[in-house]
Amino acid sequence: MSVFNLSNAIMGSGILGLAFALANTGIFLFSLLLVSVTLLSIYSIHLLLVCSKETGCMVYEKLGEQVFGTPGKMIVFGSTSLQNVGAMLSYLFIVKNELPSAIKFLMREEENFSAWYVDGRILVVAVTFGIILPLCLLKNLGYLGYTSGFSLSCMVFFLVVVIYKKFQILCLEPELNTTSPILSNSSAYEHMCKPKYVIFNSKTVYALPTIAFAFVCHPSVLPIYSELKDRSQKKMQLVSNISFFAMFVMYFMTAIFGYLTFYENVQSDLLHKYQSKNDILILTVRLAVIVAVILTVPVLFFTVRSSLFELARKTKFDLCHHVLVTFVLLVIINLLVIFIPTMKDIFGVVGTVSCLCTTSKKLLLISNIIMVLVTNNTHSFEFCRGHFCQYADFHSSFIIVFKNYTSGWRKIYSEDLGMHSFLVYAKHFACHSLK
Repeated sequence: MSVFNLSNAIMGSGILGLAFALANTGIFLFSLLLVSVTLLSIYSIHLLLVCSKETGCMVYEKLGEQVFGTPGKMIVFGSTSLQNVGAMLSYLFIVKNELPSAIKFLMREEENFSAWYVDGRILVVAVTFGIILPLCLLKNLGYLGYTSGFSLSCMVFFLVVVIYKKFQILCLEPELNTTSPILSNSSAYEHMCKPKYVIFNSKTVYALPTIAFAFVCHPSVLPIYSELKDRSQKKMQLVSNISFFAMFVMYFMTAIFGYLTFYENVQSDLLHKYQSKNDILILTVRLAVIVAVILTVPVLFFTVRSSLFELARKTKFDLCHHVLVTFVLLVIINLLVIFIPTMKDIFGVVGTVSCLCTTSKKLLLISNIIMVLVTNNTHSFEFCRGHFCQYADFHSSFIIVFKNYTSGWRKIYSEDLGMHSFLVYAKHFACHSLK
């Protein structure tokens, strides 16, 4: 069940944008980025588990408190909660925007049909309190293993349909109905339908954050770890490795087959390229994706609520507080979904603040490792120090490579400038000064 929960925490709407990322990087460069981010994510989970073992902390907020005291605890709480709430808002926005169209199609109504029961605002409230609320009221995260497994099966179905459509849809088939002189030229047609292996353009820089976003799950690791049966670092590392490998395979195959279906004409949301007006299979896929994101919300919600209880130092289970906090948080999230007009507005605020929060989390994690290095004089000292130096080298090199080979990187990776400088000094401190 832990594998299902962690895989579900990893899996999200990011999978829909990977084909677009591949179209702007090329197969070889995309594969290199995907493998690198996967390995770096697995290794960061390893570092997190090492920190948890060395400090005895099973909650993310306590790790921050170990390093910087109460301010560190507040920073970690703010960053993890903001990211998880932002993700939940984006998932419920998918429900708000996509579910009405699916219901209209099933009812054989026109798109301009506007009855109250196909209002996205009413539907998102109904889904929240009819499906999400009961799941969020469960006492333990482990119970969500069954719904997480079903959510993952929906995304596997999505992958199967993407592969099937690759062999059903001809290259540029939607565009061939036009009278474009470019498409009428056979040489241009062959060029556009030929896969590219390395691409550098103005959109290449967006590939890395898209891939990195697809692997965000760190706030959910420790809550899952704390409820693991016969808990051990080795067992949780195995759970992480299996989950990340499974998601790597799904991401890679979705991106490859989505790209080989539409090539450079793929959109940032892969589903938007498939015509679903008269295609029951694509409509079913849309419904499957909606179900998948609905069942992902409770996993993220558990993390936010546990962080809130940790902040309030509530260690014993209290049913009244449990129900009250769950209900209030869901009401607030629904109000935001209803009154915020577009997802752009959410990402505009959440994205800006989470940029700072992500940097804070990296600093907290690495600072915590340095604290372990300083306080531990046993064999694990040398082991952790060596691994930290490798992490610093890899992260710094990754930033420098993207700096040199992409345009517009400063806009997205400005947060990593400070991280790069921090890693240089931290590496010198950990790898030289502590010898």
